[in-house]
Amino acid sequence: MTFLLEINEIDKIVKKLKEKLEILDFNCVVILRGDLASGKTTFVKNFVKSLDIDELVTSPTFSLQSIYGENIFHYDVYNKTLEEFISLGLLEEFEKEGVHFVEWGDEKLEEILNSYGFNIIVLNIEKRDNKRLYTINE
Repeated sequence: MTFLLEINEIDKIVKKLKEKLEILDFNCVVILRGDLASGKTTFVKNFVKSLDIDELVTSPTFSLQSIYGENIFHYDVYNKTLEEFISLGLLEEFEKEGVHFVEWGDEKLEEILNSYGFNIIVLNIEKRDNKRLYTINE
């Protein structure tokens, strides 16, 4: 499923993802892929806002994990290898009920999560001038 949207139309892709997550009882790992400044954190910000959670959403690049509300988890593995991520015990975090957004999750992480039976959605975000091309893969 692919959508080319203006930056101010991000609510449309948030709504589409929420529809997918409803089917999974909002228990899923969402891997966010895209270049620097493509809008991965902005997407999470808008998703959290759509749930009426009034918390500051920032990229967890240095904290590695942020939690919003009771069950929205946000990770950034840009500066970590998959081995470091696992050794820090973060793989076990995915067992917690909720939506887990992972910025910079690669195919290896996706394979591991699949092998453990986690529900996974991959959201690719590609910059196109003042627009973004969003592709949702399940």
